[in-house]
Amino acid sequence: MTIREITDFSALFPGFRLLDVETQAARIRLRIGGSGPALLLLHGYPQTHAMWHKVALRLARRFTLVCADLRGYGDSSKPASTPDHASYSKRAMAGDMVEAMRALGHARFHLAGHDRGGRVAHRLALDHPDHVTRLAVLDIAPTREMFRDTDEAFARAYWHWFFLIQPAPMPERMIGADPDAYWREKCGAGTAGLGVFAPEALAEYLRCFRDPETIRASCDDYRAAAGIDIAHDNEDGGRKLACPLLALWGATGAIERCFDALALWRERAKDVRGKALPGGHYLAEDVPELVAEAFEEFFGYTPMTLA
Repeated sequence: MTIREITDFSALFPGFRLLDVETQAARIRLRIGGSGPALLLLHGYPQTHAMWHKVALRLARRFTLVCADLRGYGDSSKPASTPDHASYSKRAMAGDMVEAMRALGHARFHLAGHDRGGRVAHRLALDHPDHVTRLAVLDIAPTREMFRDTDEAFARAYWHWFFLIQPAPMPERMIGADPDAYWREKCGAGTAGLGVFAPEALAEYLRCFRDPETIRASCDDYRAAAGIDIAHDNEDGGRKLACPLLALWGATGAIERCFDALALWRERAKDVRGKALPGGHYLAEDVPELVAEAFEEFFGYTPMTLA
């Protein structure tokens, strides 16, 4: 396994190192900075690790922060598609992160994920419980249970779930015709619009999403979620996460409107706490101080006032 440092002058993460880590099946681009216990942060769709830039400097005061691009996203590699979409299963994506953290010298670590990254984090904590001390997820409920409990309101709010899982190459062609327009429509539809995104971060998201391979891989991510990921969940039987879990979600988003997030997470984890924050889907960019504060309290083992 090799680690390669990259010359980078991004103003979004001052003082952080930018690295490529070669795992068995993918090359993972990540940033690392700070000191203290290791905390791995995983981004959502259709973003990159840049989504953590508003919380990174504060968290780096207390944690060794690792912000990674998932396989298929950002500047990480995009493995080939397979008929069963196994190359974009959350199990495969989680395996990348365990290998990358081990290469960086972190056998055990705290873990947090937003959106798709939260789903990878959930699977990582299930498959590799000895590596994860505590888990936080932002604006998601468990995938299988969300599909199970989908109603019209959720289907309208999360229409992309059902669009992206259509057979290739239909969604890839439609998105690829104007990826910027699709990205802006998908991510700007909430109450905060595109205003939650710093111009430098938005430019990074669009740069990466314009790559046809990113579009292909991200569609396969969703196809995996609707198929092989649910199969893996079913294979778990009644097994629940053993580590403490913090769930945070946006008070103005679909999770709040359509699901009882804590009840669903209690179907999948033994020790669950959480609450809605006064923001939308992109919490780490919408209300970064509240997210950072919650992470410091949860991962720092200090008392929290949570439901």
